[in-house]
Amino acid sequence: MSPETLVQLPNLTAPTSPYDSAEFDAHVMATYARFPLTLERGLGCRVWDAEGREYLDFVAGIATCTLGHAHPAMIEAVTQQIQKLHHVSNLYYIREQGDLAKWLIEHSCADRAFFCNSGAEANEGAIKLARKYAHTVLKIESPVILTAHASFHGRTLATITATGQPKYQKNFDPLMPGFHYVPYNDITAIEEAIALLDTPSRHVAAIMLEPLQGEGGVRPGDVAYFQRVRQICDEKGILLILDEVQVGMGRTGHQWGYENLGIEPDIFTSAKGLGGGIPIGAMLCKSFCDVFQPGDHASTFGGNPFACGVALKVCQTLEQDNLLENVRQRGEQLRSGLKAIAQKYPNLITEVRGWGLINGLVLNSDIELTSSQIVKAAMDDGLLLVPAGPKVVRFVPPLIVNEAEIDGALQAIERALAALG
Repeated sequence: MSPETLVQLPNLTAPTSPYDSAEFDAHVMATYARFPLTLERGLGCRVWDAEGREYLDFVAGIATCTLGHAHPAMIEAVTQQIQKLHHVSNLYYIREQGDLAKWLIEHSCADRAFFCNSGAEANEGAIKLARKYAHTVLKIESPVILTAHASFHGRTLATITATGQPKYQKNFDPLMPGFHYVPYNDITAIEEAIALLDTPSRHVAAIMLEPLQGEGGVRPGDVAYFQRVRQICDEKGILLILDEVQVGMGRTGHQWGYENLGIEPDIFTSAKGLGGGIPIGAMLCKSFCDVFQPGDHASTFGGNPFACGVALKVCQTLEQDNLLENVRQRGEQLRSGLKAIAQKYPNLITEVRGWGLINGLVLNSDIELTSSQIVKAAMDDGLLLVPAGPKVVRFVPPLIVNEAEIDGALQAIERALAALG
């Protein structure tokens, strides 16, 4: 059954009172360049604004609302868990945390899980784990972590340093030491960096990459590149960390992004879609992570019963409803449709790329049209999209999206391009 048949919400199409955005701006820090839109309700792959207008949501909280909005499984999980136990300290055993960790380990290459609240925190944990392993096991005095240009790993001081995009780092120096950047999908650059950084006291301890760069323009990893990186890591005792915050949890048509590449990481991170919109993050790793001892790392809210209980229901629903197959089918439908549109507008669009239900429409770099302009035009037509840089429009709908909704999105983006082109 669809969520519409199981959940009754108040008259979603009826306008509500207008929202005073000026009052919002007077009280909330201006850390986002917000579109002039106030969303108030959602159901499935659709949301409604304060005036009652309906939109197809192909942003999904930026690849976060795995099951869309107001999904009955999540409503049931939230309701039951909040009535039972929502938060206790990690000083005690938490049944829901253990159950979620077991599910994730049984459905991945990991042996252990650490829970936190976000993707940035998960990546922070991975960085700390890699550094402790380097110091205590590899006996490296000054460990270095290689990351890629155009990557994105979070907004904390360590994770913006790991992020290979200067625009995120501007005015936040001095940045954390111990990171070095290389071009993505360039194996020669990896090999040269390892040789360059190899001194008596300094070595590359880890390589941290996204299987597909999301914020960096929806750029899929090259299979041969990642397999060679894995081989180099094995040969040299380097840890391979994969940031699965955006591409994990079924987004690519596999449970994890690394499955598209035919490799296994030593550490990988998850967040966004893991809780379907309820804040949770996870760092998952092979058994070497036992180098972390009590007191080495912690999170007050990480792994609490509420977040873990809901996340487990999201995981179970992905499996029980066979949503990975839906992701593969709908992703192919979306890419085929976008490629057909690209052929109609060769002066505007140069490429369509992606996996599953994370896809990018790449704009011609020689024209002035930006991704934000297209996002705004699509919004005016009732379709919500998100930029992935100035020249890539990103499509990341909920994983429950159906054939008719993909068709509706394709029609809307074509109208938006026609209006701009």
